[in-house]
Amino acid sequence: MLKVKLISLLFIISFQATSQDTTDYKRLKVLPFPSFGYTPETSGSIGAGCLFSFNMHNDTNTRLSNAKIKFIYTLNKQLIIENIWSYFLKDEAWFTDGIIHYSIYPDFYYGIGPRTPVSNKVLFNSNRFVFQGNMYKKIGPKLFSGINLKYSDYSKVKIKDSLFYNELTNTQAIGFGITVLKDSRNNILTATDGWFLKASVGYSLSKNNYFEGSLDGRYYKTWKSRFTFASRFLNKMVAGTPAFFDYSSIGGDNIARGYRFGRYRDKNLSSLQSEFRAHLFWRIGIAAFVGVSNVYPTISKFDVRTIQPNAGVGLRVLVDKRANTSLRLDYAIGANGNNGFYVSFGESF
Repeated sequence: MLKVKLISLLFIISFQATSQDTTDYKRLKVLPFPSFGYTPETSGSIGAGCLFSFNMHNDTNTRLSNAKIKFIYTLNKQLIIENIWSYFLKDEAWFTDGIIHYSIYPDFYYGIGPRTPVSNKVLFNSNRFVFQGNMYKKIGPKLFSGINLKYSDYSKVKIKDSLFYNELTNTQAIGFGITVLKDSRNNILTATDGWFLKASVGYSLSKNNYFEGSLDGRYYKTWKSRFTFASRFLNKMVAGTPAFFDYSSIGGDNIARGYRFGRYRDKNLSSLQSEFRAHLFWRIGIAAFVGVSNVYPTISKFDVRTIQPNAGVGLRVLVDKRANTSLRLDYAIGANGNNGFYVSFGESF
């Protein structure tokens, strides 16, 4: 009951703060916001952030770009500093996106495989720095190809429980890759129409070198300006022995809401998520979503008995009409008692 009251209070404060007019500097709109939230990974969190939406070229051939900076401290004593960006150059001749992330992060680790029991989880601490940057060149209508660079550094890894996993050590990885991207979404942050198709392959250097590949497909369709259907299929593959943080993982706010991020991890991941969104009145909307996901060591060992379902409902509060950005509150459930409550800006996918 205390958790429900806390979440309700955080929502009221967050809505009051974000429903204020944003600051408009010609081609740039700035939305400062307090960051209140809750997820299974962080418990309650408090912080501050700023969402920038902009079209510095001021033309109709270039979609709106955005960047988000946030500083968060959680009830699990986690510190998170993060910058995420998506930026189109003039006429979308070039496009770049990426993330810079730093955190001091106590977290649970459940081991590798689709059947890891809860009793085997361990609590570990780590300092995390992650950089991932992508640069794409336009090669056709809404079609891009480009290169990817990522660097991950998990340092000061410390196990707090007696059960020890050998892979949980100080680890760095640097990766290079290439991507082909078809992106016809009408809005990068909150799409309502269009397609997103992304195929990537890469190679990472770490204690053990490994190949990575992914296929990410999303579809959006809106009817009568108020009903939106969105769907996402994601497939990730790893060949070799990756760093523990590069195993494909189920859970979190972006893949299979309702599961703690990293609850299930293995070399391969397949996930299908679908969501229906509807605008009700004023700035208020609702959403309902379902999905199925699975992790597995190889394609030949894909087991339908380890498929993890998830489903949930959500509330949307529009806080920036120009960027079509909403405060999102989702409650999701998964199998075996897994569940999660999520508060964030912008859609999950």
